Amino acid sequence: MIKQTLFFSSPVSLSVRYGQLVIHFDDSEDEITRPIEDIGVVMVENQMTRLTIPLLNTLADNNVAVVFCDGKCMPSSMLMPLESNTVQQEVLHFQMEATLPTKKRIWKDIVEYKIRNQATLLDILKLDGSVLKPYWNNVLSGDSDNREGAAARAYWRQMFGGQFVRDREGREPNNLLNYGYAILRAAVARALLGSGLFPSFGLFHRNRYNAFPLADDVMEPYRPFVDCIVNEIFESSPKAQLDKNAKMMIIRVLTSDVMMNGQTRPLQVALSATTASLVRALKDKKENIVYPTFA
Repeated sequence: MIKQTLFFSSPVSLSVRYGQLVIHFDDSEDEITRPIEDIGVVMVENQMTRLTIPLLNTLADNNVAVVFCDGKCMPSSMLMPLESNTVQQEVLHFQMEATLPTKKRIWKDIVEYKIRNQATLLDILKLDGSVLKPYWNNVLSGDSDNREGAAARAYWRQMFGGQFVRDREGREPNNLLNYGYAILRAAVARALLGSGLFPSFGLFHRNRYNAFPLADDVMEPYRPFVDCIVNEIFESSPKAQLDKNAKMMIIRVLTSDVMMNGQTRPLQVALSATTASLVRALKDKKENIVYPTFA
């Protein structure tokens, strides 16, 4: 089932009533409701939005990713449930006991999928995806020689020109990419928790200031789906303003069609399949993670 993504950019009051999210608009007496069981992500952008504690608890109980934005309207924090899976303790054991060779094998697969999806996107955009083939064909265990980084440099040159540098503080369209990756990261964290995994224990990403390194690992092959939408926005408007229309287009990535195991499915559904396969890969130390490709 495709979960809804709700985006609040104007002042509202949010509460819960009989399992329904109640939305009350400050400038009118009107209110609307949405079944919480049908919601996957809630984006709270407006700084004047008010939420009740019972609502936050109900959203957490239903594994809804609630993303809060800062004063610059950029995602800055997320509500995360402490318990989201009935076998969480068992899965956490698999995660904690994963051997270094298993982690290296999984990271190798992640890097290969990411570069393949980057190459496919370049071909879709009528650019030269073949320049990335030497990189995905030569990924070593744990990507010890950083094929991912080398491929990224060639990829961004193809995508946005030789002067573009992917940097959080860099020029446009880095602002659009930052926003899209933040949305994707929240959705990945939600899927990880739903599968009983703990996002704070990563495979490759390690940083004492990073709360969700596992989400950063798993999202890598999904990044090109964000890049695809950002490219569309940037091509139509090179100034790449992160306005409401751009944000709504980027959020659309969660419901975009991807191909997985020969079937077309929404990206947010594919995320759950990926995280479930990660649990199996950690458990039996042999199974590969399932990742999508472009439909």
